[in-house]
Amino acid sequence: MSERARWYVVHTYSGYENKVKANLEKTIENRNLQSLILDIQVPMEECVEEKDGKTKVSLKKKFPGYVIVKMFMTDDSWYVVRNTRGVTGFVGPGSKPVPLTDEEVDSMGVVETSVDIDLEVGEAIKIISGAISGFVATIQEIHPEKHKVKALVDMFGRETLAELDFNQIEKLV
Repeated sequence: MSERARWYVVHTYSGYENKVKANLEKTIENRNLQSLILDIQVPMEECVEEKDGKTKVSLKKKFPGYVIVKMFMTDDSWYVVRNTRGVTGFVGPGSKPVPLTDEEVDSMGVVETSVDIDLEVGEAIKIISGAISGFVATIQEIHPEKHKVKALVDMFGRETLAELDFNQIEKLV
C-alpha cells in the first residue's frame, strides 16, 4: 500500500456521476473497504443565471463525466472502482491510474473537509431533516470522514438503524 491515500480521477458515463458515487459508497460499505477508499466527490460550482428578471443560483458539475476518488491504490480498490456500474475507467495512460498532484487537487476545487463534531457514541440526537425528521435517535457509530453517523431510531416501538448526514441531526441538550 502506498504511504498515503491519493486522489484519482474516474471517468464515468455522462450524467452518471452521482449514481457512480452512490454505487461506490454502497459497495464500500458492503465490502467493508472504508480503509481503502476514503472519499468520493463530484466537484460542483455555483452558477448564477438571470431568467425573467429573477436571479437563480444553481449547482452545476465542474467536470461532467468525472468523479474524483481518494483512495489507496491496491488491486482490490482498483477492481471495485473499475467495475462499478457507470465507470468507464481511470484517467491515466493505459490501465495504470495516475494520482492527481496536490496542486491539481487544489485547482480542481476538491474540498477536503474536516468537521469538528461534538458527538459521542451512545449520545441522543434529534433528526431535523429527511424522511424520519422529528425522531430521536441514539448514536451507534460516527464516521467523520464521510460526515455521517449511524444511529438507532425508535420508530413505532422498534429500533431501526439509520445512516444520517451530520446536517440531518442536532444534539439534544
